[in-house]
Amino acid sequence: QVQLVESGGGLVQAGGSLRLSCAASGRTFSSYNMGWFRQAPGKERDFVAAIYWSSSYTYYADSVKGRFTISRDNAKNTVYLEMNSLKPEDTAIYYCAADTSTFRFTGWGKNIRYWGQGTQVTVSS
Repeated sequence: QVQLVESGGGLVQAGGSLRLSCAASGRTFSSYNMGWFRQAPGKERDFVAAIYWSSSYTYYADSVKGRFTISRDNAKNTVYLEMNSLKPEDTAIYYCAADTSTFRFTGWGKNIRYWGQGTQVTVSS
């Protein structure tokens, strides 16, 4: 069982930065692939970024490449999403996700095993 708690969301002006954190419970955190999804008002949840359990590989949605960076600290059971050059269209609830399968970190995250409760990110123009 893995419990995920996000933090770090807030209101920021366009062009600004935020860092989201996702703290995980459980002794098996290092064996899980981790990722971030987001859901904007009136839209489906979408994949943002993912990182393998070993940190050996990361991948991103095209819309955030070059602006967002995902990382993890297995000693702290925490995954991060560094968001730079934020745009109003980045406004959404951001969800942390964990799964042993890398193939589920796509689309809206169907069959992802564990989700956090979400943290709101609002980017003003």
